[in-house]
Amino acid sequence: MFIPPILKNISKRLATQNVKVIVVGGSVRDHFLKLPIKDYDIEVYGLKNLEALESLLSEFGSVNLVGKSFGVLKFIYEGEEYDFSFPRTEQKTGSGHRGFKVTCNGLMSFKEASLRRDFTINAMGYDIEQGLFIDPHNGKADIDRGTLRHINDTTFIEDPLRVYRAIQFCARFGYRLAEKTHLLCQTMVKEGQLEELASERIYIEFTKLLLKSPKPSIGFELMKSLGVLKYYPELEALVGVPQSQIWHPEGDVWIHTLMAVDKMVQLKKGDEKHDLKMMLAILCHDFGKATHTQISPDKISAIGHELAGIEPTKKFLYRLTNNHDFIASILPLIEHHLAPSIYFRGQAKDSTIRRLSTKVNIEELVTVARADFLGRTTKASLLGTYKAGDWLLAKAKRLEVYNLPPKAFVQGRDLIMLGLKPSKAFKGILDEVYTLQLEGKIVTKDEAMEYLKMMPR
Repeated sequence: MFIPPILKNISKRLATQNVKVIVVGGSVRDHFLKLPIKDYDIEVYGLKNLEALESLLSEFGSVNLVGKSFGVLKFIYEGEEYDFSFPRTEQKTGSGHRGFKVTCNGLMSFKEASLRRDFTINAMGYDIEQGLFIDPHNGKADIDRGTLRHINDTTFIEDPLRVYRAIQFCARFGYRLAEKTHLLCQTMVKEGQLEELASERIYIEFTKLLLKSPKPSIGFELMKSLGVLKYYPELEALVGVPQSQIWHPEGDVWIHTLMAVDKMVQLKKGDEKHDLKMMLAILCHDFGKATHTQISPDKISAIGHELAGIEPTKKFLYRLTNNHDFIASILPLIEHHLAPSIYFRGQAKDSTIRRLSTKVNIEELVTVARADFLGRTTKASLLGTYKAGDWLLAKAKRLEVYNLPPKAFVQGRDLIMLGLKPSKAFKGILDEVYTLQLEGKIVTKDEAMEYLKMMPR
């Protein structure tokens, strides 16, 4: 296992005092999964108090004491941060993630300390000085089997967030949830234990599920089987909603949504904020079908489901985050997600595309529409090409409205320059000229100014 030189140096220094430095948690897991190791968490065994550890670490770099009350010291060396902690036990004393009594004990054994961890794959350690892996709960065997298994019933249920962690880990690694772990998580959900969780903590796990999973659908199916969807009625309402076999031979709205979410993974850019926005948009894009699907003997339709999806999308997203601007940026993608296909079939005019650009970012819209189109099993979708989206993007580039609407030729200062006094009428005048610009009837600022000069005053 690769260990940064600074950690090796610290380990050697502490070894002179019969102190063990053990890398723990996700970094050891990711070593066996052959994933990049981004964070190193270290537990120190053999010291009596944190002050002694703080003194020793200060010889090598700076120490941040922000987590000291929880038995954690943040060590900073050449811009990199490492968490050093004492082995500890956690006893639940109240609700929420702060409702724990933390007891540090530098003389505790690794096996005893590891009981507080959630899953076997996260409870392995690596003794730096000896170059040995420590695996008291057979986490490596579970990695080889592709199984996610909890360690201890009593400690596991103390933090209900672990149900969400199970969901995102299974999706990220393509693991199966062990039967006993599945039953325990189901029980926690039925007993309402998830209700004590802060939305901020849940949102972090949702984000990991959507951004780190090659197939987020695994996580959402696990949510369904564990009963977690009861907390997200907008998602649960999609299960069993039928669709037209012509457009959606793959099945109901739930199946289509999960297929589209998995397709969106392939369209990510690597920009976390943008990618999360796209993933949430495609997850919510058909919420309106739950209320607007109509079934007749000869067809199934969901006319108006795009606009109907706005309110349930708001409810769903505000349950996860209070980031108003972020949520507002997703809503137009829901409302207009059918536009690329409709405009392509009708060979929309330039003016129509310009007007669309004032309502939604066309590049982002096509990304959502592309995942929607490819997330199904029609013959056209299985070919992997979304002609409507490619057509719209080409038109938008030519019209220079790919990411932004056309910039207005005239502003309020231009009206003042023509001798008009600022008034409520300004907005109406500017809107009129901008509409003509969108329609292509005014194509330069000079033409706009000439038009203004001829307007009655």
